[in-house]
Amino acid sequence: MKQKLHVLCLIMGQNQKPNLHCHYWLLSSLTLVLLNISFGSCFDTISTDKALRDGEILVSRDKTFAMGFFSPGRSTSRYIGIWYNNLPQQTVIWVANRNTPINDTSGVLSINQHGNLALHHNHSILPIWSTNVSVTPSDTNKVIAQLTDIANLVLILNDTKTVIWQSFDQPTDTLIPHLRLGFDRGKDQSWVIQSWKTDDDPSPGDFTLKFSTNGMPQLFLYHKNLPWWRGGPWNGEFFMGIPNMKRDNNIFNVSCEEDENHAALSYNTYDKSVPSWVVVQQSGFFQVFTWDNQKNQWNRYWSEPTGQCDNYGTCGPNSNCDPLNYEDFQCTCLPGFEPKFPRNWYENRDGSGGCARKKGASVCGSGEGFVNIEGLKVPDTSVAIVKEGLSLEECEKECLRNCSCSAYAVANVASGGSGCFAWHGDLMDIEKLSDQGQEIFVRVDAVELANYYKKTKEAFGKKKIVGVLVASLFAVLLILACVYHLRLQKKKKEDKMLRQLNQDSPRENSDIQSKGDPNLPFFSIKIIMAATKNFSPENKLGQGGFGSVYK
Repeated sequence: MKQKLHVLCLIMGQNQKPNLHCHYWLLSSLTLVLLNISFGSCFDTISTDKALRDGEILVSRDKTFAMGFFSPGRSTSRYIGIWYNNLPQQTVIWVANRNTPINDTSGVLSINQHGNLALHHNHSILPIWSTNVSVTPSDTNKVIAQLTDIANLVLILNDTKTVIWQSFDQPTDTLIPHLRLGFDRGKDQSWVIQSWKTDDDPSPGDFTLKFSTNGMPQLFLYHKNLPWWRGGPWNGEFFMGIPNMKRDNNIFNVSCEEDENHAALSYNTYDKSVPSWVVVQQSGFFQVFTWDNQKNQWNRYWSEPTGQCDNYGTCGPNSNCDPLNYEDFQCTCLPGFEPKFPRNWYENRDGSGGCARKKGASVCGSGEGFVNIEGLKVPDTSVAIVKEGLSLEECEKECLRNCSCSAYAVANVASGGSGCFAWHGDLMDIEKLSDQGQEIFVRVDAVELANYYKKTKEAFGKKKIVGVLVASLFAVLLILACVYHLRLQKKKKEDKMLRQLNQDSPRENSDIQSKGDPNLPFFSIKIIMAATKNFSPENKLGQGGFGSVYK
């Protein structure tokens, strides 16, 4: 090998004899040639006179993201996509022509005469994909396309830097930092992410993550336009159906802006050096991944749905799904309700039919009230009314005055809680949460309310008895510990005094000890007088047949 390199060095006129510098120079040159052959040329801008062809890549200025042609999985079809540039595992986060693949490598992405970014191939006259925006004739030659450092492909006017189109407005299956998810009613625009059909086909699949536009904006995962999983509304700190978000606040900075006509969710990571992405899988999961530099792979950080209770409406209306209720049935009717289809409920363990108000119950002007249930994902707010600025007590009064109001709960838990949700009709998709669940107040009749207070009183009484017993036991143990400590301290004090007295007259003790039994301690009269305080009556313990006994 060295001889071949030396010959090449001589041919290139680098040196007259073997030289490590020459060999290194030659290997570096060959490496660059191979890289150029493999990846083609790299640049960050497409203009009217510079197109992107199959084999070339567009790279963001900070080298984090790249765009070019790719073939997913085992497919041979060609697509325009954006992926992480510096990771060993190609991770595509955006696809332009997901519905219109190219069957060969003749694809060209360029800015056409109308100022649009358009994708052609050898056999197409009309573009198979285009940004399809309107550009004035005088500005068509000023248009450029650039891949930014946040993976946003933008079409801009080069002189004014005005953005006329961006890929962030057309996400595919992935949410990355700075990309939005939501809607804007004023602009009639929405940002959703939709799964690939398969690993080999990036065309739209069956699962879509988006905000619902009915009532209070909520995060939903849909399966063919039917609710599959509900993240719930934003409560000021996290989505009510994703309580773990609060735990992850030190890793992800999640922002959610919303009003009657607008909702926008975006996120970022506090550690900018760690790549991350949120993806909707074709298997029906909504997952978050972070990059592990040590293992050189993506680690799944969390995933939803995680269990059967996470699936929308598992237990039907007016019921609660508890995923931790393994031994018994996971579905439980809310207070004041009973199974709508008892046979399916009890025999088949099928709770999808839900629960209905108990027969004969009267919840309008008959001494009715509310029962509170803690630790829940609040019901679907699509049909709920939001009352801003009300306290919890005011919410109760408002709901009680309206006979159709079936439940209420705090709407915003931030800063101590404010405003409330009021539901009229069925309560759908309630789940018992293990962490950060909220409290809802369900309307019940007078009989159910009395039973609830009775059970609450009995439970409180039992807790009170247990509390008294525990407190008493603790007090006894504390007293015993104090007595033991005092006796121990007293013994230490006496032992110390005796040691001191012995040290004061070592010679006398030694003389007396030498005359007696070595196993029986002897003390001089001086020591005894000092110990008994000169035979003080205070130290006298009693009188025996042989004389007085002193302490």
